[in-house]
Amino acid sequence: MTYVVTDNCIRCKFMDCVEVCPVDCFYEGENMLVINPSECIDCGVCEPECPAEAILPDTENGLEKWLELNTKFSAEWPNITVKGEAPADAEEMNGVEGKLEKFFSAEPGTGN
Repeated sequence: MTYVVTDNCIRCKFMDCVEVCPVDCFYEGENMLVINPSECIDCGVCEPECPAEAILPDTENGLEKWLELNTKFSAEWPNITVKGEAPADAEEMNGVEGKLEKFFSAEPGTGN
């Protein structure tokens, strides 16, 4: 099992999860974070820290595409170990439907 970041992180990107991760397995895209599944130790400390409830265990049904997305982009985006500033409209974007199709960016973040 591993944890994956799902669509509600897109344009929310609160980053509370980053500072509690004991193995630094988060990677930063322009408008979301992902977890490297091969680095994740399945400790679960990140899941309750996410205000957007965007982190889920990959054992839940229907998360195969998110496991693929996390795997792909964790190999391309920079590692992030320090919590940064969430986007100004993060609260407004929390819970918006269809974010993957409407807002996802494959561009890397800045990393810290």
